[in-house]
Amino acid sequence: MMPKTSHAAGLHRASLEKLHDLDAALELMYYGWRGMTLQADEYLAKQGLSRPHHRILYVVARRPDIAIGTLIETLGISKQALNRPLNLLLDRKLLTSRRSPEQHRSKLLRLTEAGQRIEKKASDYERKVMCEAFDRVGAPGAAAWMAVMETIADSS
Repeated sequence: MMPKTSHAAGLHRASLEKLHDLDAALELMYYGWRGMTLQADEYLAKQGLSRPHHRILYVVARRPDIAIGTLIETLGISKQALNRPLNLLLDRKLLTSRRSPEQHRSKLLRLTEAGQRIEKKASDYERKVMCEAFDRVGAPGAAAWMAVMETIADSS
């Protein structure tokens, strides 16, 4: 069983030396991500899964019948990095794979009912954290956060 770490995400921020003016922002990004994903990751671990598995399930849930090549491009990872987590999801019957009728060399992925349940529950944990944070900072704070994240996402 994993140790209870629900408050550990932000505990160590104050003890880190700042080497640059933006270090506080970088630390908030890192610890904020940990705080947002902590419960989801604990749930996924109980299912024998991890963050890469959730990323795949998340994308496939929103793009049913996505080609593996498109999934690789969407996730921004290599074929080798996708191989192990994808095979586990297929072996565990959380995803199905079928040949594309148009391009027989291409495989199309879709979530099974079990895959849908796991994706939804893991994402619900993350949505709950986001919702609570947005409620606390209000609409202007949420809009500012969205603008910052969109700018960062678009720069990659």
